[in-house]
Amino acid sequence: MSTKNAGPAAELPVRSGEDPWTPEEIDEQRQMLVDEVDRLDRKVAATEEELEDLLRGGTDGAGRDPADVGSSNFERDQELSLAQNAREMADQARLALKLFDEGQYGRCEVCGDPIGKGRLQVFPRATLCVTCKQREERR
Repeated sequence: MSTKNAGPAAELPVRSGEDPWTPEEIDEQRQMLVDEVDRLDRKVAATEEELEDLLRGGTDGAGRDPADVGSSNFERDQELSLAQNAREMADQARLALKLFDEGQYGRCEVCGDPIGKGRLQVFPRATLCVTCKQREERR
């Protein structure tokens, strides 16, 4: 891996008390984002394929046991929810990668403070610091 893609991100922000990012960690972080985008895109495709299979099976309840219809509807709704969740996570990962390549990765979108090296290493697609994320979740 090389730092050529890390150009603008060569100096990722850190919170007080954290060690600065090394060039190797920066490369690893970008690769984690790329891998996350790829993984989530595959998950979206698989989930959408399962959903298409369910929809092809039809939702017509004529002649079917009501329990079977209810089960099919529940499964369809579950797949819709999973597909939407996977799309949202993929969008988050793409945004984080875009911010990385623009040199803005690691700063909270709301307050501008560093997100934190530890948080980003565990959750690379984070675009909010813990404080702002907690505030968002309370709303």
